Amino acid sequence: MGLINVTINNQTIAVEEGTTILEAAKKLDIRIPTLCYLNLEHVKTVNGSASCRVCVVEIEGRRNLAPSCATPVSEGMVVRTNTLRCIKARRLVVELLLSNHPTDCLICEKNLNCELQSLAAELDIRRIKFHGVRATHEKDISSKAIIRNMDKCILCRRCETMCNEVQTVHVYSAVNRGFDTFIAPALNLPMDKSICTFCGQCVSVCPTAALTVVNEARDGGHGKNGSCS
Repeated sequence: MGLINVTINNQTIAVEEGTTILEAAKKLDIRIPTLCYLNLEHVKTVNGSASCRVCVVEIEGRRNLAPSCATPVSEGMVVRTNTLRCIKARRLVVELLLSNHPTDCLICEKNLNCELQSLAAELDIRRIKFHGVRATHEKDISSKAIIRNMDKCILCRRCETMCNEVQTVHVYSAVNRGFDTFIAPALNLPMDKSICTFCGQCVSVCPTAALTVVNEARDGGHGKNGSCS
């Protein structure tokens, strides 16, 4: 493959064909915020669904903002990652995610270790700007190892990538469409009736508390004899 010249925030670099804007920016030590993006380099697997649009950037000559995690560079491309337009777009995305998210951060399993929470703090989002109907789902506590709380799912699809492409178990997939979309085992079966092997790898990549490991102290012994390796 040949090298392609791209300029990001007034810095020029030559990268291999097929490199995304996000990857090129990292080579220049330019940080672009991400949420759904996940690069499992050790197993050569990338979750680049671009579903959240947090990593949008401006490309000279293009009208619309582009998701840097899924947009390959092209010769002579000029990119700006930190413009006011980009920042406003990212804030809007996170504000919309928060509008459909529980507000129990202080008692949440992932408090201070939640990527959505961290990103909201980075973007200085201090209040829920939008109010309306929230998607609600029954918490799945059928398993002795993993709890599914889809009220906290942001549809990043990381669990799908980990389960389907890395672990090759193929438990998770999207159910329904639009606002009613959520991630679940086939036929929306409870976890204990699914083909899940309870390896816990989906939990390890979940950015929020949509997937958590059963904690006997916290969950009143619900997970007795259960484990995640």
